[in-house]
Amino acid sequence: MATTTRRFWTHFAVVVGLILTVTIPARADNPIVQHIYTADPAPLVHNGRVYLYTGHDEDGSTWFTMKEWRVWSSADMVNWTDHGSPLSLATFSWAKQDAWAGQAVERNGKFYWYVPVVTKASGRPAIGVAVADSPTGPFRDAIGRPLVENGEIDPTVMINDDGQAYLYWGNPNLSYVRLNTDMISYSGGINRIPLTTAGFGTRTGDPNRPTLYEEGPWVYKRNGLYYNVFAAKCCSEFIAYSTSPGPTGPWTYRGTVMATQGSSFTNHPGIIDFKGSSYFFYHNGALPGGGGFTRSVAVEKFSYNADGTIPSLTMTTAGPPAADTLNPFARQEAETIAWGSGIETEVASEGGMNVGFINNGDYIKVKNVAFGSGATLFAARVASTTAGSSIEVRSGSPTGPLAGSCTVPNTGGWQTWTTVSCPVSGLTGTRDLYLRFSGGNNYLLNMNWWQFGSGGMNPQPDPEPEPGDPSCTASYTVTNTWSSGFQAELTVTNKRATATDSWQATFTLPEGQAVTQGWNGVFTQQGNHVTVTNAGFNGQLPPGASVKPGFTGSATGDPATTPADLTCAAS
Repeated sequence: MATTTRRFWTHFAVVVGLILTVTIPARADNPIVQHIYTADPAPLVHNGRVYLYTGHDEDGSTWFTMKEWRVWSSADMVNWTDHGSPLSLATFSWAKQDAWAGQAVERNGKFYWYVPVVTKASGRPAIGVAVADSPTGPFRDAIGRPLVENGEIDPTVMINDDGQAYLYWGNPNLSYVRLNTDMISYSGGINRIPLTTAGFGTRTGDPNRPTLYEEGPWVYKRNGLYYNVFAAKCCSEFIAYSTSPGPTGPWTYRGTVMATQGSSFTNHPGIIDFKGSSYFFYHNGALPGGGGFTRSVAVEKFSYNADGTIPSLTMTTAGPPAADTLNPFARQEAETIAWGSGIETEVASEGGMNVGFINNGDYIKVKNVAFGSGATLFAARVASTTAGSSIEVRSGSPTGPLAGSCTVPNTGGWQTWTTVSCPVSGLTGTRDLYLRFSGGNNYLLNMNWWQFGSGGMNPQPDPEPEPGDPSCTASYTVTNTWSSGFQAELTVTNKRATATDSWQATFTLPEGQAVTQGWNGVFTQQGNHVTVTNAGFNGQLPPGASVKPGFTGSATGDPATTPADLTCAAS
């Protein structure tokens, strides 16, 4: 277990000016992340999931103290998986400070994340670009220098129907460039969008800022109309928007999306369509200790008016309804959470993240879990240095009916993992699941994943396919090498006629090689033999579709040497 400060609930931000602290009910679902402060949401829909890119306000901040960016994802808009921090100031050797509001986009199988930072050389804000092969990273500096620098912030990116990509940003101005197809260079120079009162509304009281436009643009196209949703009239900010017949204007001011509210003097928009509905992301200061410098991301479902205008929205603590159910019979990451009380997350030795820093009475809520005709067993991957703590399986509330209780042993270390299981009963239909932790007065356990079973059997690995009838295929590619290590990825393709959320690839690394970190899959290793299984956040893999788990590794000798005995099975 990492030696970090125990959970942010014990921290209090300095109350400044209009910044207020609001306590929200324990069973609410907004803000969507509760164990750290998050800000500046930028959602991306990819392969049936929403990936959410955010900033991270440090605990107790009295300024915009931000050192890293974080990634979260969801298949149902209520349960969010913590993917940690795949991008930070340290990624950019030329950056000095201020990991502020950015946005990621996918093109040609790669993911580009545009972020503002202050440069070491000039001491001014500039826009950097990082690239990854997976929406969850890890991200690397794409060009080793700023993409564009004019002393302004808050990039947003939009790829038009004709393939032309545009990068917009700015405070106090609003600029754009036309990105080349490589997404890491641009042509035609920096263009300034005229900030007219007809285009962006009228501000009073500030002769230097005649329009409402402040910062944080979010540009997208819907039904032939271009939208520019932005933070308006600091301070306190509200969210306004303009529309245009083209990606560069002329813009027409349309009004307010979200009025000033929510205990933060800034706000930041992000809008997507997902599974047939529209969603508006924003931030506020609603968590304990929250305020203008300790913000939290929230989301609301909405419907466009018949003429394409956006209705006026209000912050809620309830959040949106579930867009889908969660399958408890597939392995689920412990850090997939609708609401967490007391817990934190950290990097797990087995790959991905785990839930940790757990005390007696802490709990995790997972929403809209589809148990169907019922579950009979619960299994969890756990680690601990103490004996006698328990995972209580409850439904409805943290003190709801007890379906079962799993005892967690002393495994010998906070990253020494074992699987425990216990019988459960009374879990049928679709309901909210609560995993409540009980035990002594100190830290109790870490949890990496959980899974339910039925029919009196523990969850078991999927069987190997019959010889000559491959259910999936896998290929292996080394994507990067350095003096003592390498980066590689698998391409796992479902060859079944139906979708699968249970696949397994295995291979044997050459002597001297070992996996150090994996993503987009669950990596386990015995000696040189590596097993990769589907991560819960990937969801189902449709017939003919592929997923690309990747990893970094250590190596002696030639790191480009490929492994032997690569096999794949799915069911």
